[in-house]
Amino acid sequence: MPYNKPFLSVHDQVLLLQARGMDVGLVAHAENLLTQFGYYRLSGYWHPMRKWKIMPGATGGTVYDDDFQQGSTLTQAIELAKFDEDLRALFLRAVERIEIGLRVRVALLLGQHGAMAHRDPKNLYPKFSSTPDPTTGVPPYTTWVDRVDEHEARSKEQFAVHMRSKYGLPFPLWVSIEVWDFGMMSRLVSGMTISDLDALGTQLGVSRKLVIPSWLRAINHIRNICAHYSRLWNRSPADQPMPPKLGEDPMLDHLATDSFAQTKLYAVAAVMQYLLRTIDPAFATEWSNLLKAHFLTFPTKPPFVAGQSGFPVGWNTLLLWN
Repeated sequence: MPYNKPFLSVHDQVLLLQARGMDVGLVAHAENLLTQFGYYRLSGYWHPMRKWKIMPGATGGTVYDDDFQQGSTLTQAIELAKFDEDLRALFLRAVERIEIGLRVRVALLLGQHGAMAHRDPKNLYPKFSSTPDPTTGVPPYTTWVDRVDEHEARSKEQFAVHMRSKYGLPFPLWVSIEVWDFGMMSRLVSGMTISDLDALGTQLGVSRKLVIPSWLRAINHIRNICAHYSRLWNRSPADQPMPPKLGEDPMLDHLATDSFAQTKLYAVAAVMQYLLRTIDPAFATEWSNLLKAHFLTFPTKPPFVAGQSGFPVGWNTLLLWN
């Protein structure tokens, strides 16, 4: 339907929240907060505070109302937004360690096939390198290598400028991989041959190697959420990691039997921690401790519940996190 809601000034936004039953405190202070954080950014954080209403008709159900539950405050939404801000920073730190560790391993693994191994389709899985994508009509590899070309040509990193001036394009794998983003690297991993994927899985301590591309896509999805400052804490990621099977990797058995956690942020946190324990054990311990400490600061006043993030009760006592 057509959008016909009028423009609202920050002052009018505050008045609207008041009219819907939210305690905003001092109006001038509330205006400052909305100017800092943004009305629509905060709406994701105060969404659980809204009332429920029953829809009429045979197919009706319960949906969120525009009005807020009694006791809802703007302070609650701000506290949750700040908690989420620090949570994103923690996840980005962990993604950085995983990405750098994977770059090294992938470069060393595929580099054994030659300096341009990533540009030779025979070194890649046929579905990636030569089978046309039904949407684009070209193999995924073609689209991927076009992005590699773009990144190599435009990178302003000193080593990239030096390589272009002295050797020209394209770059050898171990140089090229340093100008890729996480998504490009995860895409290449998904196109590796079974034998190379097996070798990578062995290095990472992952029993079922075919889960690795799924895990990396999920981590990259979370990275993008964090990089764009989007709400993270109770997200149901669109790209979820393939869950482990019971008994495959004992540290992840609790995730294998928890269908709710598999669909929430915890699933990505768990596979990240699992990879970190191999990639950077010291940082895995540090990240675990920081994450535990941060969840102790969760603003627990109803209707906010930390468990909405999928972190199961007692997660901080599990072997994975200790």
